[in-house]
Amino acid sequence: MSKSGHSDTLVVGTRGSKLAVAQTQWVIDRLAEAHPHLRIHQQIITTTGDRLSGRPLPEIGGKGLFTEELEQALLDGSIDLAVHSAKDLPTKLHDDLAIIAWPSREDPRDAYISADGRPFSDLPEGGAVGTTSLRRQAQLLRQRGDLSFVALRGNVDTRIHKVRCGDCAGAVLAVAGLKRVGLKHEITEILDLSLMLPAPGQGALALEGRSDDHRLAELLAPIHDTPTAMAVSCERQILAALDAGCRAPVAVYAQIVDGQLECEALVIDPKARQEARASAARPCSDIADIAEIASSIVADLIATGAEDIIRTCRPNTG
Repeated sequence: MSKSGHSDTLVVGTRGSKLAVAQTQWVIDRLAEAHPHLRIHQQIITTTGDRLSGRPLPEIGGKGLFTEELEQALLDGSIDLAVHSAKDLPTKLHDDLAIIAWPSREDPRDAYISADGRPFSDLPEGGAVGTTSLRRQAQLLRQRGDLSFVALRGNVDTRIHKVRCGDCAGAVLAVAGLKRVGLKHEITEILDLSLMLPAPGQGALALEGRSDDHRLAELLAPIHDTPTAMAVSCERQILAALDAGCRAPVAVYAQIVDGQLECEALVIDPKARQEARASAARPCSDIADIAEIASSIVADLIATGAEDIIRTCRPNTG
């Protein structure tokens, strides 16, 4: 039974941003299709990250900026389900909470949006790109060391508006977010994975609930996607093992292809002076296989200098 006191009711918590509401509505629509008689209510919850929306994320630091208040609402029973962007969710969850389901992943890649419609390769010398992500900045600098960057915060519409107003020559945003809010047409170019490897979990939604909520597990089963769960679990295990925090640029992408889990990971210095890269492709059928692949990737990253890069990205380490 829901903690709302009704077995036919589900309370779904979400952040209040346009993107968060859109992706939560997508989940609600899928659940409504699977369970026509279920009464589903959406509850908007403001997070720390929302309240500090004017400051760059690397500057704010800390974990759970966009999830802590949602998780507290789960723990106190005011909501039954929290919908997260997987890349915002810390790798360590509260003991009484769990990811109950992973819906099918949206496009994990990054998109370039240009002020004048020209692709990234035509960006003028010294051009300014809008992004606060150190991961994106580092990978762009690896291609073009002359670039500068402009901090962009706010919702997707706000960021695109800043590009159109000339605050920067272009901006890099997640394809998934643009598609979910109906702005796919704004994309100038989808960046190839060889140029821009995504953040762990990018494009995926994590559906979190109380660990002992068996009813929720049954309700979410029809929208759970096993290949997404396996791939994102591998990415998150790599991120957790590296203990990189929010400052170090870490990029990981895994996918299931013909029964094999293919994974590529990158740890790169923010100024693109040094990088550690690793990849693996192995048969994968269960949790043990995922853990083995993740451990192999982490070992290879460490062997090529990942720990040194991460150490230099930590505050007060020089």
